[in-house]
Amino acid sequence: MKHHIVSLLVSVAFGFAAVLGFGACHEIEGYENDLKGNFEQLWKIMDEHYCFFEQKGVDWDEMRVKYGSQINARTGTKGLFRIMAAMLDELKDGHVNLSAPFETSYYRNWWSDYPQNYNERLVQEKYLHFNYMSLGAVYYYTLPQNVGYIRIPSFESGLGDGNIDNILATFASASALIVDIRDNGGGNMNVADNYISHFIGETVTAGFISHKTGSGHSDFSAPRRMTVEPVAKPHLIWGKPVVVLTNRSTFSAANYFAAVMKSLPHVTVVGATTGGGAGVPFSSELSCGWGVRFSACPVLDPAGNLTEFGVEPSEGCAVDMNALDEFSGKDTILDFAVAMLTNQ
Repeated sequence: MKHHIVSLLVSVAFGFAAVLGFGACHEIEGYENDLKGNFEQLWKIMDEHYCFFEQKGVDWDEMRVKYGSQINARTGTKGLFRIMAAMLDELKDGHVNLSAPFETSYYRNWWSDYPQNYNERLVQEKYLHFNYMSLGAVYYYTLPQNVGYIRIPSFESGLGDGNIDNILATFASASALIVDIRDNGGGNMNVADNYISHFIGETVTAGFISHKTGSGHSDFSAPRRMTVEPVAKPHLIWGKPVVVLTNRSTFSAANYFAAVMKSLPHVTVVGATTGGGAGVPFSSELSCGWGVRFSACPVLDPAGNLTEFGVEPSEGCAVDMNALDEFSGKDTILDFAVAMLTNQ
């Protein structure tokens, strides 16, 4: 089997379900289906199952008092939603959402407080001349400097190994490759693995994952190693230099992809620190029917470091888009990568 994350996540899911009480012998504490009851239920679910309280420095007991005290007879349903969403925002986690029939909360400041560092129209027009090839959502082009360019906008759905072979074969005579995952908000880690498998010649450590073993904030299993195997022969493996372009809106499975690729000897990460999102998300439901999604299982990078706060570019490769460059039709980050790969 090429990838070893699926089985790990299945075991994590079963372990997590046991902690929640699915199939367990004890009864789950009941809550009244009213304003206060649903607030307390949300607080408790997060208290027992969210995985980054210590890393975020959030006093969750304090949040219970701070936001619970705002609920009164005049609060109403939408008022309750706002209070609960504001409490969840204290975690500063893009994987944390509260969903009701009328709205879904989402913490945006993890990326909105940073420069975008990507202009898709600029790249397509000035560098690819609207003449790129595409497979699914992925598009690719050979730059004039004989450097291949692949744009992967999402890991929600992937390409087959044969499709990836065809893309890489296009660059057979190219000296290097740029993989642009700026603004890639993530998706499926196994999709990311499928791309990674075309850049490795042997099995590599992709990172480590833990799951909750109890209701305490520090109750986690020992980290378990995740691996990715190279794509099976006769599929193509790219061994020439690679640059991965990142920005703050590179999140979740894309954050994971950046971390694994950065660990490879022929890969350099250029751009800005990614947006993080290193917790495998899990969903639960409140008595009122609202859904809550949150980071449940922390994932570490191949070196054992937490990347919830982002993956930094390789040393000396932190680059922001220059406003004047962008105005004149230049992508500062892409230009930096090309110059580095061609020794200009």
